[in-house]
Amino acid sequence: MVDDEQPPHASSFGRAATAYAENRPDYARSAVRWALEPAPGRRVLDLGAGTGKLTGTLVALGADVIAVEPDPAMLTELRRSLPAVPALRGSAEAIPLPDASVDAVLAGNAMHWFDMAVAGPEIARVLAPGGILAGLWNILDDRVEWVAGLARVSGSAAVGPRDTRTSWRAGTAGAHLPKPDAAARFGSPEQAEFPHGQRRTADSLVATLATRAGMLVMPEPERKATLHRIRTFLANTSETAHGEFRLPMLTGVSRTRQR
Repeated sequence: MVDDEQPPHASSFGRAATAYAENRPDYARSAVRWALEPAPGRRVLDLGAGTGKLTGTLVALGADVIAVEPDPAMLTELRRSLPAVPALRGSAEAIPLPDASVDAVLAGNAMHWFDMAVAGPEIARVLAPGGILAGLWNILDDRVEWVAGLARVSGSAAVGPRDTRTSWRAGTAGAHLPKPDAAARFGSPEQAEFPHGQRRTADSLVATLATRAGMLVMPEPERKATLHRIRTFLANTSETAHGEFRLPMLTGVSRTRQR
């Protein structure tokens, strides 16, 4: 899938690159460690790296990281925040790396955008023998009552089927698979989740939800109404109405080996 053929949702983030960099959470270090545990070495490709939220965690854990991202605005933010990390323009379907050049390919909140019929062979090509593919998703912990309420009020454009603990496993279990009639390049995934969280205010949480792909492509009147509905909910919820609070989250990981 070349850049100009991406689905509208997948290509929507560039217009909000600065807000994405400011408001989106990083990833739980324990989740990233688990994702990398079976990898044969330290060379890691952050694929669909966005503004570098996962890249930064990989750097902090001592991985030898290279980032690939199709959107030039997102790539600019990544290079600004992590100037020492090699960051290339490319996509999951056209990875600008040599064969067998990395030990692991990780994708933070991105694998569901990949066309795995094309991306699967590309990812397998750049992986060294024994290499692993792992998708990571930051999800809301909807076991917490007010978080479940937020998910209901926000609607699927802001909090979709991959965005809550209740549904993320089912929503991502097949993310590594191509569409029917194409050969799968990876085995069955292992899934795990790890505690995470983010300090937020009502305003910054609204700003975070506004960077979701479904919100970015929503008609402006509907977008304004949805954000107003979320603000009203947060203003009338005791846990979120006054000052800073901790947003209960998890990082979910689905990892698999190439066949």
